[in-house]
This record gives sequence, structure tokens and C-alpha cells, in this order.
Amino acid sequence: MKRIITTLIFMFCLTNVFAQANVDALIPLTLDKVKVEGEIGRRIDLTIKSNLLELDVDKDFLAPFLVKETKKSNYIGLGKLIDATAKFAAYTGDPKVIALKNKLTSSIVKAQETDGYLGNMAPSNRMWKLWDVHEVGYIIYGLITDYTLFGSESSLAAAKKGGDYLLRNWSSMPIGWQDSTGVGLHVAGIGIDRTMIALFKATKDRRYLDFCDKVLHLSQWNPGIVLGRRKLVEGHIYSYMAASLAQLELYRLEQDKNLLIPTMNAIDFLFNQNGVAISGGAGQVEIWTNDQDGGRDLGETCATAYQLRVYDNLLRIKEDSRYGDIMERTIFNALFGAQSADGRKVRYFTPLEGDRSYHDADTYCCPNNYRRIVTELPAMIYYKSSNGIAVNLYSESKANIQLSDNRDIGISQQTNYPNSGKVIIHINPLTPASFSVKLRIPLWCKKGTIFINGEASTISCIPGTFAVLERVWKSGDQITLDLPMEWRFVKGRERQAGRVAIMRGPLLFGLDPTQEKSLEHSSADDLGRLIITPKMVTSLPVSSNSVRSNGISCHLKAGSKIWAMDNPGNLDLLFSEFTNPNIRCTYFKTPNLAEAVEDELIGLNFN
Repeated sequence: MKRIITTLIFMFCLTNVFAQANVDALIPLTLDKVKVEGEIGRRIDLTIKSNLLELDVDKDFLAPFLVKETKKSNYIGLGKLIDATAKFAAYTGDPKVIALKNKLTSSIVKAQETDGYLGNMAPSNRMWKLWDVHEVGYIIYGLITDYTLFGSESSLAAAKKGGDYLLRNWSSMPIGWQDSTGVGLHVAGIGIDRTMIALFKATKDRRYLDFCDKVLHLSQWNPGIVLGRRKLVEGHIYSYMAASLAQLELYRLEQDKNLLIPTMNAIDFLFNQNGVAISGGAGQVEIWTNDQDGGRDLGETCATAYQLRVYDNLLRIKEDSRYGDIMERTIFNALFGAQSADGRKVRYFTPLEGDRSYHDADTYCCPNNYRRIVTELPAMIYYKSSNGIAVNLYSESKANIQLSDNRDIGISQQTNYPNSGKVIIHINPLTPASFSVKLRIPLWCKKGTIFINGEASTISCIPGTFAVLERVWKSGDQITLDLPMEWRFVKGRERQAGRVAIMRGPLLFGLDPTQEKSLEHSSADDLGRLIITPKMVTSLPVSSNSVRSNGISCHLKAGSKIWAMDNPGNLDLLFSEFTNPNIRCTYFKTPNLAEAVEDELIGLNFN
């Protein structure tokens, strides 16, 4: 009887591990099935070549874990780096990246203590010295990624030992620990819940899932949105979105809709209560805010990365294309704006106004979380649907997709998006086959058109939906999607009320004053008083290499005389893509707000 019960429990767990196939409407492709070019691909390649492979991993990442007699209590972010490197290795198959991945994983496995400890703390500081649990949790997660993608049994064994160490020692938390540190466990232990879920999936050992339920109380977690920097850092965006992501993964296992509530509360706050900035970034000093302050510590890169993961998961669960709209806005502006033009440095924050600065090290959370989210972008372009393929992000790329009935479909995009909205999609099944191709029609596009093999399609391009093309596809079929991009002046909110920002397609534009001698020493406040109007914008974008080869700028005549009651047009300016590191201002005065439009991502009714 005992053996029968054990078998039933195992089968229950096994069934739940694969419940995602029943919950998700869209399934992402594995990283080895997609190759990306265009601007997204350029950023991926830039991150690998100019950042990942330029790191001094021995000195900055491994030494604190390998040289035991000099272990210090500083946070490194080694686990995040292992996770990113394993994913980059799976995506590229590059021998150099694979060698780096092997070096990182084998080094930390070798350095693991006999009791399972994987961190870099002296014995007296382990577990409850900031940020040991956070560090160890991500190391375990990175090792599981190595096992999942490369089948490394040594990484899985080390991850299990590390997880068991945490389970055994969790009860040693000192009484009043959170008050003594001033940091809540939800911040100090970011990611530990998702690590335990990953351990459960890899091992089928229910203890790890029980830890999430009975110790972390993940199912009951629902703190609400807390504004401002308060005691225990309660309103921390990164930790909130990380816990939301863990709940979404638990939802796939348990299918309890209550697990969706905290995530949807965050979505409502971001897009209905002024929580998100026009760039896609959110918060000030890592914390929820709703005043639309665009300066200083806006848009922590860690928060941006986890917002994107949550949007991606909601897209997959709900098949609501508007999450794809949010994703592309955030990727092309907030995310890529956090990286230097040469790819070597990463920002902690990416403000809309004022000077921007880079993080002064390759370690810590933001640089590593930037690398991690960039590794995941290839899996956000194409998805498998119940009866076909969904195209979410537009970028020069190609993929091989195996549908549910094991048919292999080749798909590729030919486009210079986001410079223009023209996308040619090539469909190449091995043999003629009937399936659907779903194309995301962005909310910003009002008059999209679709042609199939040169003939106009009768399928409407409704903004904020997927256009669904169903037919028998044969090798060589071609879809031409045209999403006309018009300049739009978008109204500011709260602190930005009465001013406008310039957008085209998913791209946000701002002013780099170094390009205009009369403005190069102007403050962000002074620049925000410049007057711009839609009628002063040239119809076509201007080529610009300020950020990337073949980038674009907005050419318009602006006015510096605020008393003039109109736009005198005495300044001939180029407004650059938001990713230009010298952008110092994004919102500007305009004589007539009636000529501006509301932000299409604000006020959406998500359910």
C-alpha cells in the first residue's frame, strides 16, 4: 500500500510539472531554435562580445568563492552570471561561451562545502548576513539552468545539496532579523521561491515545493502596492515582480487563479494608476511610485528585467497581444537604454531627464540581471500556439518550430524594424500543412495591412490583437505585414502634465543637447521648456548613428521663447532614440495639447 501511495504522489507531481502545456496558450521556443539579427540581435551579440566575454571572472566573480580564507560578505551575483552564461551558450553554441559556462559551473561545484553551502560568507555570517540567501539561491538556480540546458548531472547534484542546505538551516533565522537588518525577507531573499520551484521541477522532490507553501507562504503572498521607500523596503519593485513570477509558475502547477491576483494588481497599478513611465521603466530608487518623476533613479534595471518576464508570462497564459506591445516598448527603450553604446557598461537606473550614469562594476544585481534578460529575448519572438505559430516581436530572425503534431516549420523575418513597420515573413513547412500564423498588431498602428504571396488579405489588422491567418501553407509562402509608423506627440501625466514626448512606433525620442552648441550646457529643466509641435516634424525619420548604425532621429524645429504663444521654430534640432546615452530630456512644452494623443498603453483593461 505504501508503495502504491508513493507512486500516486509521484505521478501527481509529474503531471503537475507538465501542467504548463494545459495552462499556457502560447509556448516559447527553446533558445537553440531561434537566431536573431536586427536591433534585438545586435544587442544580444553586443552583450556577449563586449560584456560577457570581457569580464574578469576569476578576479571579480570566482575569487570570493574559491579563496576561502579571504571570504568577504559582499554580494557578487555569481548565480545570475551562471544563469546568463548557460543561456547564452545554449543560444549561440559558441565554444568560447560554452567554455566560460563550464568554467563557472565547475568552479562553484568544486568550491561547494561538504555540508552543501555554496556562498562566499564566513561560517558565522552564513544565511543571515545580507545578502547570502539571495546569492546562494541564484547560484542554485544557475546550476539548475545548466542541468536543464546541458544535462549536467554535477550541476544538478550541487544544486540539490545547496537547496537542502537552505532547507536545513532556514529555521536558524534570528528572532527580529528583519528589523535588525532593515530589509524584509522578500527583498533579502529575492528569487528563493522560484529557485525552489525549479528544484522541484528538476528533481520531482516535493520538499522543495512544500517549502514554498509552508515556509515562504507563496500561495498567500499578496502585499499590495506600497508607495515610497519605507521600512523593510516594502515597495521594492524587483522583489514584487520576482515573487509574482514565482506565483505564475506555481499557478501552472496548481491552477489556482488566486495566484494571479498580485500580478494583476501590479499590472493595474502600472498601466491604470500611473505606475509606469513612458519608457517602460518604473519606480524611483527601486520603489513603486505614481508621480511620473522622470529624473534621477528611475527604472531600476533589475525591475525592468522582471517586469519583462512577467509580461512574457502573462502573454503566454492569457494570449493577450497587448502584453507584447508592453514588451516591445520596454525592450527598445528602458532595457536597451540601460546599456552603453559599446555594450560594455550597464546602468542601475535609466531616467527620462537629467544626466545618466553607469554602474561602476560588473558584479552586483543590475549588470547580471541585464545579461540574464538579454539571453531570454530570443524566446520572446516566436511562440507555438494550439494550432500554429504566434509572432510577437518583430526583428530580423529565423526559427525552427515543431508544432504539436510534430510538423517542422521554418519561419523567418526580413525587416529593419523598429526603423520601419514593414515586415516580410517567410513560411517554410517541410510539406504543405494547415495551421495558423498569428501576427501581433500593435496598439500604436492604426492602419496595418497584410499581403499573402502578394495578394491583399481580407484579415483585418485590429490594433491590440493578433491577426490570425489560417490556411494551408507551403514552402516559399510569404506574408508581408505593413505597420505604418507615424510620429505622435504623447501627453505627459502627473508631473509631466502639460508637456509631450515624441514617439514613433515603439521608439521613444529625447533631446541630446550635445548636438546643439547653444543647448549643450542647459539643464533638464531648461530643455523641458522648449516648445515643440507636430506640424514642425518632418514626415520621414532622419538617419542617425548616435546609438547604432542606421539608427533614426526626429528632425523638427523647436522654439526656445516660451512667451511666444506658438512655436517660433528658432532652433533646428534632432531628437534621438531614447537609448542615446546623452539624452537629457524627454518631455517638452507644446502650445496646443489637443494636437497630442494619450499613451496607447495607459488605461488598458486587463483581466
